[in-house]
Amino acid sequence: QVQLVESGGGLVQAGGSLRLSCAASGTIVSINYMAWYCQTPWKQRELVATVISGGKTNYADSVKGRFTISRDNAKNTGYLQMNSLKPEDTAVYYCYAVIRPSPAVEFVYNYWGQGTQVTVSS
Repeated sequence: QVQLVESGGGLVQAGGSLRLSCAASGTIVSINYMAWYCQTPWKQRELVATVISGGKTNYADSVKGRFTISRDNAKNTGYLQMNSLKPEDTAVYYCYAVIRPSPAVEFVYNYWGQGTQVTVSS
């Protein structure tokens, strides 16, 4: 069974940096797509950044130039490097992936991590 486990969240001062990791475990044939979302109690879950299997990335306007999404295919792990953090970046960050879990089928499935809290103090 595939699981996504995030790590790297925490408390940081404004202007600081954090690096989030998302490790996929279980039987994995391919990870077609990985993304990071963020959510606060007063907002719906929002897309932060995406990376597809070919390496193309996309970012929300609010994080362009500050955040970098990447992935290590050999380790089945995705990353979100967060620089120049602002208090408004405070949220729970979730990893999302579209994964083909079995060589026996062509289907892919959606998976979510449990979330990791990022708090940026002013």
